Amino acid sequence: MSFSDRELLARIVMCEAGGEGENGMKAVASVVMNRTNSNEGEYFRVSQGGNIRNIIFQTGQFNCATDMLRGQYNPQNIYNMNPTELHYSIADWALSGNRLNEVGICLWFMNPYKPSCPSEFPYNGTGKLHTRIINHCFYTPTEIYKTT
Repeated sequence: MSFSDRELLARIVMCEAGGEGENGMKAVASVVMNRTNSNEGEYFRVSQGGNIRNIIFQTGQFNCATDMLRGQYNPQNIYNMNPTELHYSIADWALSGNRLNEVGICLWFMNPYKPSCPSEFPYNGTGKLHTRIINHCFYTPTEIYKTT
């Protein structure tokens, strides 16, 4: 099944941050678009000039973009999502160039499933903690990221 960029973004937002409220979903959409529009490092190469599909389906990046995790079926995937008008509205907002100010240039987010956020993520030193929004921690690129 081939989805439009709008549909993919609405589905990934719903799947990754559906329980995080509007700001949490906008934060995730902002990260996806920051990666898509990155002008350096790994995501610059992956997006190949702004291809959101390449970013969303990059192996190992978004658990929701795969139907198999660690050899088992992942029922929480974008194929099982049924976005509402809110999810499409957030996708449209992000695709129009908007970003959540609190997220800035963040390229990563993660849910630590505990009250505190690790100071860096990914754990190779490419991202440093920027902010937390609801259950997700958001990370800005370090100088190391530029060499990825």
